[in-house]
Amino acid sequence: MQQPLAYKMRPKTIDDIVGQEHLVGPGKIIRRMVNAKLLSSMILYGPPGIGKTSIASAIAGSTKYAFRTLNAATDGQKELKIVAEEAKLSGTVVLLLDEIHRLNKTKQDFLLPLLEQGSIILIGATTENPYININPAIRSRTQIFELKPLQEKDLKKAVFRALSDKENGLGNLNLKLDDNALELLVTSSNGDLRTILNGLELAAKSTKPGTDEIIHLTLEVIQESIQKKAITADKDGDGHYDVVSAFQKSIRGSDANAALHYMGRLLEAGDLISVVRRLTVCAYEDIGLANPQACARTVEATQAALSLGLPEARIPLSVAIIDLCLSPKSNSAMEAIDAAISDIQTKDIGSIPDHLKDAHYSGAKKLGHGTDYKYPHNYPNDWIDQQYLPDKIKSQSYYTPKTTGKYEQALKLQYDKINQAHKD
Repeated sequence: MQQPLAYKMRPKTIDDIVGQEHLVGPGKIIRRMVNAKLLSSMILYGPPGIGKTSIASAIAGSTKYAFRTLNAATDGQKELKIVAEEAKLSGTVVLLLDEIHRLNKTKQDFLLPLLEQGSIILIGATTENPYININPAIRSRTQIFELKPLQEKDLKKAVFRALSDKENGLGNLNLKLDDNALELLVTSSNGDLRTILNGLELAAKSTKPGTDEIIHLTLEVIQESIQKKAITADKDGDGHYDVVSAFQKSIRGSDANAALHYMGRLLEAGDLISVVRRLTVCAYEDIGLANPQACARTVEATQAALSLGLPEARIPLSVAIIDLCLSPKSNSAMEAIDAAISDIQTKDIGSIPDHLKDAHYSGAKKLGHGTDYKYPHNYPNDWIDQQYLPDKIKSQSYYTPKTTGKYEQALKLQYDKINQAHKD
């Protein structure tokens, strides 16, 4: 049986994993568990193709434990009993249980005592939020780790590894992968490394060598193999960034039709990550305090999109885009923090007033730290006039309210009231 490239390139040890540095990087929790040989059952959740199975396989490889894979939806108690028997003989088995959110009560009741004994180290994999979709009895016996979408640098690293690996990869083929073809590979898959490697394998093994005996993987070859079109790039290769720029500017300019068009271009190229990132930036940069609830709704929509993946992700994202486009706009919060940072970078801002300094240590009182601080909740309306900025910039103002939304109009009234009280 011919195994897919993605399967053959699966990490053998924890050092082979690409991405997920927050879990397997130096000094991080899963690496520490492996190094200390103190593995415990865990649940890994995140979008498809970003390394859940790879981490489980690498953990087993790094610890030399037997490694078995089952699916909670399709494998029954019979398969679980086989793994349990193996665990009795070998001492410990690492069991990757895919789609663990679909584990029924019968299978769960069979597994729980094995987890308690430690004979099975369970690594559950799911694309669903485990805090919502996994039984509390399983959750309480596992550690939960969220996997992040792979970054472009991680995806490219995996591609180069596959191209050079002569034992498991494509290193024995005389391949040349064009730069623009590589870009399409890593931006069209929504961070799904499995899809990237399998698309690369199809392209490599279905393309005939040229007269120079080189298998030339051009943009057109990759497009054909993964059935995705590249975003049209200009001669300088800036096409992708032009679309992203037009996308944000259309939202800022309240043109829902244009914003939907540019998002469609990005999604057709499979670039869900750019849409999610840019949409989140748009919400807080361009709508901001004019409509904070729209910002919150955008975060919910982008989380739903990442959980769903394409093509369904387009639905919550289109809701968010129309919401943002037709919302009142304000960039006052961004301008306020940028002004504050500018002062910090360019001015002599002085020291923090003594009455605001930490007083929770012996000797603070002798230094006069915190002694004259007035606790606002002890005063009418939970407010008292006192200085908070350093002396050298005590009259500085950074926030300039806008009145394009009802929420910020209300903030302006309170802001003006406080400023007037300071003056009086």
